[in-house]
Amino acid sequence: MRLLADEGVDAAIVARLRLEGHDVLYVAELTPGITDSAVLDLANSEERVLLTADKDFGELTFRLRHVAFGILLVRLLGLPSADKAHAVALAVEEHGDEMTHAFTVVSPGMVRIRPPL
Repeated sequence: MRLLADEGVDAAIVARLRLEGHDVLYVAELTPGITDSAVLDLANSEERVLLTADKDFGELTFRLRHVAFGILLVRLLGLPSADKAHAVALAVEEHGDEMTHAFTVVSPGMVRIRPPL
């Protein structure tokens, strides 16, 4: 799967996804500090699902009607990095095909996928 990880995503999640063969670009390695709009534009231009822990992307896509190739929101606060990485990797493995053009939320023990954006 092709993903763009926002800079707020744990490095352990990025490493785990890469280890499992996913094509992951990481804003923290590319252009840290860019705006949320620029991150979303980059994900769209690269046709990558945006992996983020920032709820502001929900507002950008739903309230402000910005187009998104797909968003995967990580809501795993308080869990150790390895557990977060496992949960996200499992969600991508089991539901990756459904994440394109959808808004997906991964939270402890649950994956919610809102239909195409």
